[in-house]
Amino acid sequence: MNRSTAAEFSFSFGNSLTREQRIARIDALATLMDTALVIPGTQVRFGLDAVIGLVPGIGDVITTLISLFIVSEARALGAPPLVIARMIGNVALDGLVGAVPLAGDAFDVAFRANRRNMALLRAYLDKVDGRGAPYWRESAR
Repeated sequence: MNRSTAAEFSFSFGNSLTREQRIARIDALATLMDTALVIPGTQVRFGLDAVIGLVPGIGDVITTLISLFIVSEARALGAPPLVIARMIGNVALDGLVGAVPLAGDAFDVAFRANRRNMALLRAYLDKVDGRGAPYWRESAR
């Protein structure tokens, strides 16, 4: 009988990924959270942030934790304290206003904190790589 050991099943949480793969992963997560879905017949885009946020109490906690994962990855990618502070501010605003029933969910659809944070990170990375405007002047895409 062939038995498997726990050592054969490994989970990778970012250490073996390249910089580009890490950026692509958090960009995909930001898209999933903020703009992956569209209301049929309109151009209004929303994501799981608004859907999960409908669950009273725990929904906004879950989405805030997911957003903080993106911030954590940005920090691991070398984003400076100013960029991290702006990202945390976006997450805090999204979490606080998002906790208001229904109005907060509408805010989640409009504000898109994760997309804003990815724009901040990409602007910083472009600046470091010599491909863009100063990251502190970049607006959300």
